[in-house]
Amino acid sequence: MPRRVVQLFLGLFLYGAGCALTVQAGLGNDPWTVFAQGLSIHIGIGIGWVANLLGFLVLLLWIPLRQKPRVGTIANILLVGTSMQVVLWVMPPVTGLLAQLGVLLGGILLVALASGLYIGARFGAGPRDGLMTGLNARLGWPIWVCRAVVELTVLAAGWALGGTVGIGTVLFAVLIGPLVHAALPLLDTGRVSASAADTATPARSPRS
Repeated sequence: MPRRVVQLFLGLFLYGAGCALTVQAGLGNDPWTVFAQGLSIHIGIGIGWVANLLGFLVLLLWIPLRQKPRVGTIANILLVGTSMQVVLWVMPPVTGLLAQLGVLLGGILLVALASGLYIGARFGAGPRDGLMTGLNARLGWPIWVCRAVVELTVLAAGWALGGTVGIGTVLFAVLIGPLVHAALPLLDTGRVSASAADTATPARSPRS
């Protein structure tokens, strides 16, 4: 349990930090960050605080979908945007295309690592992921269809509001799935626990 708690909070903090890096790179963000950025421009508060607010609003959509939040869900709402805002406050501007690309790729890698950490901690889905699974359960649509519909919708809305869409948006979409797929098996506490149990269990004789 202590490892899982540390892994959860570290993962959520790093997730927000990774999103902040992609914002500072200025080459395009993931769909939800594009939406948060667009709203931030119009309502005049920091993008991280908007991300927290969006997480809470998305959680309200769980009610008709009959989804139940867990500890990780609430922690996600409170910590990811806060971490993003703090990193944006302290991080200097990034200039030059090579530096921007480096920061962008670093941000995507950090988000993938962070996803493996907080998902692998097994404290429940984030609000946006829960929305996808809830739509899948209620409407019967495949998960990928639910994700595509929701993320294309928020991407279009964020772009219309002035959020940054560009090569970074494309790279995020292409790279994040394979990177999380690689990170999760290494950080899944359920798998680690099962391996430890197997190691601790004495081998039984074929005659026993």
